[in-house]
Amino acid sequence: MPREYDEKRDFIRITVDSDIKFSLAGSGQEENGKVTNLSGRGMMFIADRSLVVEDRVEVRIHPENDVTPPLHANVRVVRVNKLRHADGYEIGAVIQEILDD
Repeated sequence: MPREYDEKRDFIRITVDSDIKFSLAGSGQEENGKVTNLSGRGMMFIADRSLVVEDRVEVRIHPENDVTPPLHANVRVVRVNKLRHADGYEIGAVIQEILDD
């Protein structure tokens, strides 16, 4: 089936609804959020507080089912948007390094 749009990304985004734990690099203070999409290069997640573009963040995603494997990675924040119709922030991040548990 032909696509009716031009995909400008190297990797297709996959919509997900999974919990994420994240902490600023070196802080050791873990926070909770919700992942909304993933790709081979990055992710989007919702957090209660704002982060700053270029922040380095360690993330852990443990899906509720076994279909998707867990992810432990260092990411770099590339976009932060205040949610319009809810409290919180939408955080766009690029995966910098996949970590072993």
